[in-house]
Amino acid sequence: MEERKGFGSNFGFLMAAVGSAVGLGNIWGFPNKMGANGGFTFLVIYLILAACCGIIVMVGELALGRKTGRGAVGAYRVLSKKFKWLGWLGILSAFLILFFYCALGGYCIKYVVLNVGDLFGAGFGSNGLNGAEVFGAFMGNQMEAVIYGLIFVLLTMIIVMGGIGGGIEKVCSVGMPALFVILLICIVRACTLPGAVDGLKYMFVPGWALENGVIKEAPDFLTVLSTAGGQMFFSLSLGMGAMITYGSYLHKKENIEKNALLIVIMDTLVALMAGLCVIPGRFALDPTGSLGGPSLLFVTMQNVFHKMPLGALFGILFYLLVVFAAISSSISLLEVIVAHFCDKARDAGKGDKRKTYSLIAAVFVGLGCILICLDSLGGAGISPFNILGIEKDVNGNLPMWCDCWLDFFDCISEGILMPLGALLMCLCIGWELGPKMVDDECCLEGQSFKMKGFFNICVKFITPLCMLLVLYGQIREFFF
Repeated sequence: MEERKGFGSNFGFLMAAVGSAVGLGNIWGFPNKMGANGGFTFLVIYLILAACCGIIVMVGELALGRKTGRGAVGAYRVLSKKFKWLGWLGILSAFLILFFYCALGGYCIKYVVLNVGDLFGAGFGSNGLNGAEVFGAFMGNQMEAVIYGLIFVLLTMIIVMGGIGGGIEKVCSVGMPALFVILLICIVRACTLPGAVDGLKYMFVPGWALENGVIKEAPDFLTVLSTAGGQMFFSLSLGMGAMITYGSYLHKKENIEKNALLIVIMDTLVALMAGLCVIPGRFALDPTGSLGGPSLLFVTMQNVFHKMPLGALFGILFYLLVVFAAISSSISLLEVIVAHFCDKARDAGKGDKRKTYSLIAAVFVGLGCILICLDSLGGAGISPFNILGIEKDVNGNLPMWCDCWLDFFDCISEGILMPLGALLMCLCIGWELGPKMVDDECCLEGQSFKMKGFFNICVKFITPLCMLLVLYGQIREFFF
């Protein structure tokens, strides 16, 4: 049987795992959801969930993957008769997320090109249009959106075809340090703009947003909890099989506990840094701009760069940053799918077949990406509510999941499958396999598991309860 190749170093694994966690969920999602949910309140709840749930699920998924040496489906099949089907939730989540992830990644590539045009005065720049006009024109040109989306799919496929060491590890080992450097440059520029202090107050001063009329009313606790929980799972790549898959390539000598803590800390740090990059710039140069949704990334931020000295240059750096972050996550999602079928082929003695399965998976992802791009975020009239015949309520509103195909796939993946997958994983470890399985895996090669007691209590009681609340809140938010 052909050898299953893993990461060449722990640094390579760490950069790949952090890269999986650091993506659009950080650079766009965190400032977006923090902006729409009261700023500081959202931040506090997010940090509590990251400590009580994020680290617990991260340790559990890495341990499951490393113990079995298999991807999401294979790991559960080896360890549990009752939960052997659970890995397929991860495969489904990865597919659905990749559909809109690749579309948004393609949009970001378009904005890199657009700001290059602005920098050199070329015709493919913004040509004096403001952020809303630029984005509206781009959404109106569906074929252009499809082309950029498929370019992103192609880049993702090529990297995954290169394998763990030759593709994913090499790209992330260079891309992630570069991402941190670019992010620091953008933060310094954003936070030194006149008026940026209001953005800092919004993020870190309790009650400031409500007192100063930035938000009309404080969101209720369950809404903030469910939003922060969904953001945590999406941001940390939990409940989608990515960390089980990456854990399956982790050497036995590596410390799971330390790596899990580093991934969660670095991911949270990047999320905060993204907030420091985006929100102060919005308050300084576009104070009436959106604090949420795609408009924050593609309208508000573009307006900020229009009004900033050397804005086109910083626009290039910012959108390159987002592209790097998106690619590092999309390759982990595609690897979840590819690894499963490669393992099956290898077990059957058919060889690795990585290139074949990468191509097949990318074709299906490309089809989903095309649907998202043709929908133009609901503006093209082919969104779910039109196709499924969903009617608006008395106030003219639609359930969030049927506003557009992006929201529909986001609802199914982030809203349901990811928290459900994490909840079931905790039940599997806590009550089916027993926490001792993770304890033993974390203590290999003479290593200590310092948070053993905390993990054992959380995985059986605290984390499942939090997951139930998050899942209920997500369903209520999306459907009612």
